[in-house]
Amino acid sequence: MPIEATANRLLDPAVLHQISGLDLVAKTVVDGFVAGLHRSPDFGFSQEFAEYRAYTPGDDLRHVDWNVYARTDRAYLKRYKGETNTVLMVLLDVSGSMGFGSGTLRKVDYAKFLAAALVYLAHLQRDSAGLIVFADTVMNFVQPSSRQGQLMRLLHGIDGAQLGKRTDFQRPFFELQQFQKRRGITVLISDFFENPETIVKTVEPLRQRGSELILFHLLDPREIEPVFGEAALLLDMETGDAMETSPEYVRTEYRQKIRSHLETLRLKAQGAGLDYQLLRTDKPLDDALREYFRVRGGRM
Repeated sequence: MPIEATANRLLDPAVLHQISGLDLVAKTVVDGFVAGLHRSPDFGFSQEFAEYRAYTPGDDLRHVDWNVYARTDRAYLKRYKGETNTVLMVLLDVSGSMGFGSGTLRKVDYAKFLAAALVYLAHLQRDSAGLIVFADTVMNFVQPSSRQGQLMRLLHGIDGAQLGKRTDFQRPFFELQQFQKRRGITVLISDFFENPETIVKTVEPLRQRGSELILFHLLDPREIEPVFGEAALLLDMETGDAMETSPEYVRTEYRQKIRSHLETLRLKAQGAGLDYQLLRTDKPLDDALREYFRVRGGRM
């Protein structure tokens, strides 16, 4: 099977959902992504190249020169001047709406796969990584560290995260600002069912303090393009409120509103210097990891 087909298969959320154990999911995603890195023209660092050295187990996989490997069957790493480790904080939204899924995979499942892959990558890079699981309160907080056992602590926290009720973005960012002293990368994974201006105003102060922020916006395909053949009663998974809707409303007004919400959030995030990525839960995690590496590598 071609490498590209293998990588896409390993990144397919439907396949990942069949794997038991979040540690195996994380490794599968990362292995599949690394196998496809040769296809990315924009992958890499902007730093000045310094030297090559032979790969040893545990080294940072993103430094491997795959062109050299293809020619020699030997793995060599590119080293760059001025390399520094960073701090990655993953903020995982587990509010009630994240429990929605039009198929077998819920948004919260996809979010866990992504969070697990990111902390696993940080582990491979010997970066510090931490976790905040939140809904209307902070439900779990793992302070960032690169010490032994941290990866298992993070994966355990992600895997054990339970759905809450409403979303309150102020809670996790208040906690984060209390201890964060170093610049780093903060990844916020959510379905962002909140006013875009409120979201950006809440998270923007962290960006102003020098940290990079990536907003991963997770939506089920049926939330973007709903299909109704008849009138239906829609239930808000966070408030319990119900609304009767018609196929005509879904085809016209709803689609206009969701498009407006997505565009407004994207523009306001980018205007504040935040990185924004919309992810559909039926798509491979390739785009998400590529966006993470673009920030990780391009702005150091």
